[in-house]
Amino acid sequence: MPDFFSFINEILWGSIMIYLLLGAGIWFTLRSGFIQFRYIRKFGKSLKNSLSPQPGGLTSFQALCTSLAARVGSGNLAGVALAISAGGPGAIFWMWISAIIGMATSFAECSLAQLYKEKDKNGQFRGGPAWYMARGLGMRWMGVLFSLFLLIAYGLIFNTVQANSVAHAMRYAFQCPEWITGATLAAFALLAISTGLKGIARLMQWLVPVMALLWVSTSLFVTFMNINLLPDVIATIFRSAFGWREAASGALGYTVSQALTAGFQRGMFSNEAGMGSTPNAAATAASWPPHPAAQGIVQMIGVFTDTMMICSASAMIVLLAGPLSHSSGTAGIQLVQEALVNLTGSWGAGFVSLIVSLFAFSSIVVNYVYAENNLIFLKLDSRNMLRLLRLGVILMVMAGSLLSMPLVWQLADVIMALMAITNLTAILLLSPVVTLIARDYLRQRKLGVKPVFNVSRYPDIASQIAPDAWDDLPRQ
Repeated sequence: MPDFFSFINEILWGSIMIYLLLGAGIWFTLRSGFIQFRYIRKFGKSLKNSLSPQPGGLTSFQALCTSLAARVGSGNLAGVALAISAGGPGAIFWMWISAIIGMATSFAECSLAQLYKEKDKNGQFRGGPAWYMARGLGMRWMGVLFSLFLLIAYGLIFNTVQANSVAHAMRYAFQCPEWITGATLAAFALLAISTGLKGIARLMQWLVPVMALLWVSTSLFVTFMNINLLPDVIATIFRSAFGWREAASGALGYTVSQALTAGFQRGMFSNEAGMGSTPNAAATAASWPPHPAAQGIVQMIGVFTDTMMICSASAMIVLLAGPLSHSSGTAGIQLVQEALVNLTGSWGAGFVSLIVSLFAFSSIVVNYVYAENNLIFLKLDSRNMLRLLRLGVILMVMAGSLLSMPLVWQLADVIMALMAITNLTAILLLSPVVTLIARDYLRQRKLGVKPVFNVSRYPDIASQIAPDAWDDLPRQ
C-alpha cells in the first residue's frame, strides 16, 4: 500500500501539481497587478476597525487567526524537516517561492469566498470553494466533489498527520505511550469543538499569536547564539536550490527537481495556498472595509506569516544544528527535536513537544470547522451527522498517533493534490471575477475613499451572489 501511494504521489507531484501551482500563482500575480507586493501595505488598513464583530460574521482578525490555526500545524515543524531531508536545504528556497507566488493565489480564492458567501440558518456567514463553484460557475456538482474531498482531508486524514507528529514528539521527549498522547489530544480537541464556530474563533485569536511568537522567538534566540553560522546556512540554501554544488557531478537536474518538489509539497501543506481550505475561514468574516478584496488581502498575509516566518524559523533550527545522524525511518518532528537539543540542551526536546502539541491542537480544531462548513453546503448538517463527524475526528486522531509516518504523509499528499486540482481549476475559470474585484478595490483606494463593494455596478455578478450577502454592509 505505501508503494501504491508513493507511485500516485510521483505522478501528481512530479509534474502536474508543480506546473499547476506555479502556473496559477504566476497567472494571478499578473492578473492582479502583482498584488502580493502592491497590497501588502494595505494589511493594516484591512484589519483597522475590524476588531469588533460586525453583524453576521467574525472579525477579519478572528478569521485570519482561525485560518492560521489550520495552517500552523505540525507541517511547520515536521514538514519542514522532512522537506530538508528529502530535497536538501534547497527545499527551503522553493518553499519560500511557493509562498510568494501562493500569496496571489490565496488572494484570489479568499476574495471569491467573500464574494459568494451566504448566511446560514443562524445568520452566520458561510462560504468557500464549494460556494463559488456552485454560484460563480453554476457547477454545484463540482462543489459537491470538492466538499467530499475536503471532508476526507480535513475531517479525517490531515488529523492523523497532526496526531502522528505529537505522538512521536511526546515519545521522544517523555517516553509517553502513543495511545495516551492520542487520547489526551482527542479529548482537548473535542472540548474545543463543542464551543462552536464563534467560540473556536475567540480561542484562536489569542492562542495562535502566542504559540507563533513562542516558536519564532526561540528560533531568533538560537540564530543569535549561532550568528557566525548564519551566512553559511543562507549560502547552503541557495547553492542547494539551484544545484550549484552538484552541477559538476552531473546530478544537477535531479537535485533541483528533488528540492523543488519537496519544497512545494511541504510548503503547500503548510500554507495551504490554492488548496481551497483557507476560503472556508475567509468567508466567515464581515470584511472591513466592506469589500471582498479586503479579506483577500488579510488572508494573503497568513501565507507570508506561515511560511516566511514560522517555517523559516523551523528551517533555521534544523540547518544551524548541522548534519544529524538518523535512520531513514526517523520522524520529521524528531529531527527538529534532535536539532534543538544539539543547539540548546536537553530541554529542547520537551519544548518542541509543547509547541507541536499546540500547533496540532489548533489545526485539528479548525480542520473540524472546515469539515462542518462543507457539511452545511451538502445540507447534511443534522445533529446526528455533526456527531458522526466529531466521532470521526476523534477516531482519526487516535489512529494517527499509532500509524506509521510514511503512510500518513503519503495519504495527506494524495488528498491534498486532489483538493488543489479541483480548487485551482475553479479559481482559474473565475479569474475574470478576481481581476474585477482587485481593480474595483484599487480604483477606490486611488480615489481616496473607503472601498465598498457596490454589487449594482456588476449585474452579471449580482445575479450569482446570495441576496443578503452584500445588501446590508457594515458601516462602522
